[in-house]
Amino acid sequence: MRVRRLNRILLYDEGAAEALNIEGIVQYLRKKLKQVEVEVRGDPFALYLPQDGVLDCARKIASTKIQDATRKASSRQEPLYGEIEYEKRRILGKTRAFGVLYDGLELQRLFFELIPRGERSLEFVHILFTNRLFATWDEHDRRYHARVSVYGIPSIISTTGLVEAPAKPRDYYLLKQQYEVLGKDLLELKDRFKGAFIDYEDERLTEVVKGYVMQAVFYSLVGDPFCQDSGCRLYNAHWQEEVVFAQLGSEYEFCQRHRKLLEDGEWASKG
Repeated sequence: MRVRRLNRILLYDEGAAEALNIEGIVQYLRKKLKQVEVEVRGDPFALYLPQDGVLDCARKIASTKIQDATRKASSRQEPLYGEIEYEKRRILGKTRAFGVLYDGLELQRLFFELIPRGERSLEFVHILFTNRLFATWDEHDRRYHARVSVYGIPSIISTTGLVEAPAKPRDYYLLKQQYEVLGKDLLELKDRFKGAFIDYEDERLTEVVKGYVMQAVFYSLVGDPFCQDSGCRLYNAHWQEEVVFAQLGSEYEFCQRHRKLLEDGEWASKG
């Protein structure tokens, strides 16, 4: 397996959940990848987007909004004035993402354009945290599916996606229907399943996100962010119970193969 050299890991925060401790992520990465520099850059818009480019960028982001989960969005779709203004306020940090679903790959392309040209390679691990909810199109069942992350340049991790994308326990959905019919408080239902899934402003959020950050790292290292071992932090979880087990409940962090890749240190930049 060919292992790439890593130059630097660069972290961006584009409005992620307040419960996410990015400094905790930094310390974790420095412990796991001792010879690689880890840098926190903050808001990519504030860093790289000139003031006269805000409106155009807002229009592009608004055009990635998914109107119908069963119809593939087109980057050529023209957004409404109100949608553009909302994204403009979002870029300027005057509001937070709420109730909008974006095409994850189109969103990734827009963030790619913000990255300095000299850093647009896999030796630079760009990881962007956001609370935007995004989805990717599945050709098999011809619909969009919400995702926690998309990997590439940059890798994007959604704290909202971590709550909404992996499915909750089946019993939760059955009881939710009953609660809604009876008009009962859904907070009571969440209490019944406390700990079974990741929720908004969950105190476990940072620990769980560490696994997704390592998936981004392994994408740059070997081109594959995932593992088939359900106890490995690189496991591609589709259910909340799988997320909780892989990131919090397993007796080990990484399977033997991925642990060896980390320990061998072939990824350490010699420059």
